[in-house]
Amino acid sequence: MSQQQGSKRVSSGVIAAISAAVVLVGGGVGWLTWNSHQNTNPTPSERLVPGNPPQVGNEQTTQIYWLQDTGTNFKLVPQSVQVQANRNQPNQFLTAAFQRLLEGPTEGSSGSSTIPQGTKLLGVDVQGDTVRVNLSGEFTSGGGSTSMQGRIGQIVYTATSLNPNAKVYIDVDGKQLDVLGGEGLELEQPLTRQNFKENFQL
Repeated sequence: MSQQQGSKRVSSGVIAAISAAVVLVGGGVGWLTWNSHQNTNPTPSERLVPGNPPQVGNEQTTQIYWLQDTGTNFKLVPQSVQVQANRNQPNQFLTAAFQRLLEGPTEGSSGSSTIPQGTKLLGVDVQGDTVRVNLSGEFTSGGGSTSMQGRIGQIVYTATSLNPNAKVYIDVDGKQLDVLGGEGLELEQPLTRQNFKENFQL
């Protein structure tokens, strides 16, 4: 008699354990189903409008500068370009602008560049109304006086696209550039748009 009662107790325990397992599994499957449904149904603000790229940043307009041949001399001309950067973060914004400038003119650009191919941007540091641009050594290679003055102008004007009155320092490989090229183009830094117009003739 006692043996039969023991079997009944064992059977009841097994049944209870199986029931609990079924409840747990069923609950887990339900949760996974609900969570999957949530992830595959984004809110209206998360949905992408057809034809629009994913928003990976704030795409804004800036100006970079090329040289245009007027027939008798050269002049600096701006080109508006879209960059993935925020104007409220000037280091990031100008970095994006310079990276686009150093890629060189594309089809449809309004001018040419005298910045030597292979020149790399090593850094941009904006402190108040001062912009320091650090370029690789390729920036100093080749070209006559017009080419060298032109590339300085491209850097100065692009660096001041956020603030036309900013003061610009140009470094090469981390050292301030005081003389550019074999012809010895002297630079009195900081450079501004105003003193570039006064001291350089393109």
